[in-house]
Amino acid sequence: MIQYRNAKFKISSPNIEGLGEDSGYEVAFAGRSNAGKSSALNTLTEQKGLARTSKTPGRTQLINVFELDEQRRLIDLPGYGFAKVPLEVKKKWQKSLGEYLQKRECLAGLVVLMDIRHPLKELDQDLVFWAVDSDLPVLILLTKADKLKQGARNTVLKEVRKASENFEGDVQVELFSSLKGSGVPALKRKLDQWFEADAEPEKVVEA
Repeated sequence: MIQYRNAKFKISSPNIEGLGEDSGYEVAFAGRSNAGKSSALNTLTEQKGLARTSKTPGRTQLINVFELDEQRRLIDLPGYGFAKVPLEVKKKWQKSLGEYLQKRECLAGLVVLMDIRHPLKELDQDLVFWAVDSDLPVLILLTKADKLKQGARNTVLKEVRKASENFEGDVQVELFSSLKGSGVPALKRKLDQWFEADAEPEKVVEA
């Protein structure tokens, strides 16, 4: 059983050349700069300060690697799509994000985080379509689910699940709240599946 609470920071790099050997299994977390990505990683690992959180979105400018064991790693990718970030900075982030997603052979799955109040923005959809085209499984987490009442949460969940059929790939959608801890079991089940698969990462499919 994978112990996510044992995650420890390994390295930060502006590009894939600084990430070390391309082996084992990695699961990457990606999302818009205000989607709550760092909070989700901290909640998953039960460590308040593992991934930096900030009231100013867009602070994650590097690819951050968190090691679970010798073969498994969590990857915190640069946030994207925040309007107040200077264009040149945006371009650097997008380049490192694209390089990692396109060239990292040990990538086993992609977690895409979206604020439940603003899901399926254009950049989010582009990212999921890219993953599907690459035969990569995707878990969409609708974050900050505590911001909506139960009826509204369920409505958005159904709408996004329906819309995700358009991706025509291995795409699962779940609610998530770092504040309440909801959605953590579903996230762990999916990560366990990706990390423990005997098949090549790109061959992994939903059970």
